[in-house]
Amino acid sequence: MPCTRLPRSVPCRPTHATTLLRNHRPASGHYIAQLRERASDTAASSSFNLQGSARLQSLPLHIDPSMAASLRWTVAVAAVACVLALQGAVAQLSPTFYDSSCPKLQSIVRSAMAAAVQQEPRMGASILRLFFHDCFVQGCDASVLLDDSPTLTGEKNAGPNANSLRGYEVIDSIKSQVEAACPGTVSCADILALAARDGVNLLSGPTWAVPLGRRDTRTASQSAANSNLPSPSSSAATLVSAFASKGLDSRDLVALSGAHTIGAARCATFRSRVYNDTNINAGFAAKRRQICGAQPGGTDGNLAPLDAMSSVKFDNGYFRNLVAQFGLLHSDQELFGGGAVDSVTAGYARNGAAFARDFVTAMVKMGNISPLTGASGEIRANCRKPN
Repeated sequence: MPCTRLPRSVPCRPTHATTLLRNHRPASGHYIAQLRERASDTAASSSFNLQGSARLQSLPLHIDPSMAASLRWTVAVAAVACVLALQGAVAQLSPTFYDSSCPKLQSIVRSAMAAAVQQEPRMGASILRLFFHDCFVQGCDASVLLDDSPTLTGEKNAGPNANSLRGYEVIDSIKSQVEAACPGTVSCADILALAARDGVNLLSGPTWAVPLGRRDTRTASQSAANSNLPSPSSSAATLVSAFASKGLDSRDLVALSGAHTIGAARCATFRSRVYNDTNINAGFAAKRRQICGAQPGGTDGNLAPLDAMSSVKFDNGYFRNLVAQFGLLHSDQELFGGGAVDSVTAGYARNGAAFARDFVTAMVKMGNISPLTGASGEIRANCRKPN
């Protein structure tokens, strides 16, 4: 929808989603002390000393008030409309797509995600990652949800996904509830997009109007999953290139990487980082080596939080960690390693509201990658298999 169709009273800034801060109160101001305390159980020989980081000291030694525990962001629908106006190819997507055909859709998804996150807070991050891995392979078409069959080789067993992606059962459950309310109406692709949004919001992150109207693919591509999804060892240049190939710029890259403020990673993905990288806080590396052996084997599946301070709270702690060289994955620390995106990372470390705003913009853009609309694709009855 062209921005000129919006009421004159509504500001239209296509590059950013407008956020409204509510329930604001001052933050605790002890982020640095908390980091030091969390690492206090590191081996005595550890050289962990957060205050020694000159780059971190150049930042304000308080959490941005916008990231206080009580913070909730509400994102204006008008801002999402402006983002969509820049992307004519997805003009058929609309936040109101199911308002008449399935009016209870969003409440069904929200309730199911609330139950899933309450049972396991990490699930919010898992569903968000599932959405990312879907959109980066063939577009946001629910291809990642398809099981292998005699006639289809899916994406679940691709290298970046096998023994890693999770949350399929949550999407199955939501789909069953939606089918009971609105048979044959809502795509698995749209359910995944809504669930990802709600997973973020339920962990104290922003909310936004999700453009809807995607349809489900009948195909999947394991080879595309292997080649399109960035790895934990990717360089900054590789990441920028991978995101650019999907129509996402370097700011989108950094903002979407901020999803690592929630969730966890397996030892196999950060082993090389904690044993071989030099741009890592020594005490932090020592602490992670305690749960991740130097050789592949029994510790491969051990988990560590991607954000050491607040892995079940969506905030800007991830970026403050990067400035302190606390990035868990090599690809994380590449966002603050002397390259072109350092300034974006440092900006988000200082300003949580800016991160939240840009994350929403980037999520809408990512959700618009090559959707199937109109008569293309189908509405699956079961997210795991084509009709």
